[in-house]
Amino acid sequence: LYLIGIAVGCIAALVLNRTAFKGDPVPFIMELPNYRLPSVKTTVMLAWDKAKDFITKAFTIIFAATVVIWFLQTFDIRFNVVADQSQSLLAGLGSIIAPLLAPLGFGDWRASTALVTGLIAKESVISTLTVLLGATSPAALSTMFSPFTAYVFLVFTLLYPPCVAAIGAVKGELGARYAVAVFAFQVTVAWIVAFLVHGVGVLIGL
Repeated sequence: LYLIGIAVGCIAALVLNRTAFKGDPVPFIMELPNYRLPSVKTTVMLAWDKAKDFITKAFTIIFAATVVIWFLQTFDIRFNVVADQSQSLLAGLGSIIAPLLAPLGFGDWRASTALVTGLIAKESVISTLTVLLGATSPAALSTMFSPFTAYVFLVFTLLYPPCVAAIGAVKGELGARYAVAVFAFQVTVAWIVAFLVHGVGVLIGL
């Protein structure tokens, strides 16, 4: 996965350098402060602040996403409690996207739903699958993924947009048009690479 990420990043940079960012680079000058060895106290305080912010943010997002997923998988369009998850609101939303992912080997509505919630934060992919399949349900997971299709799923998850916050940062820096373009570019690259990986795996019998 690391090697694929590095390779795709290099290829994307070369392509964009010859297309969207073609031309002479703009001179860039940045003044750096003098480097000093930080004290132990400063290092510990900064590390704690960063860790606390990350844990708080990750927990909040994952908890909120888990509650939303639970609600959507429990009720149907008329807000009746469903006996079968395939009749839920969540299944309906996932089924719209599932055909686009079928050529990648995981056209299950639960997989597509996990990817959608992963746009909030990629950690939500795990919490969504946990809610949909159960934390101790390897049999259910094996019906949705083979070892190889699980790897293709990881490739797609690696390359598609990291989160809504990242796209929002692009919008703030470059505008809505570039944000949409970056989102579409990342999704397209993720789909193409996952499709190629899946195709190679099928050819060699994985």
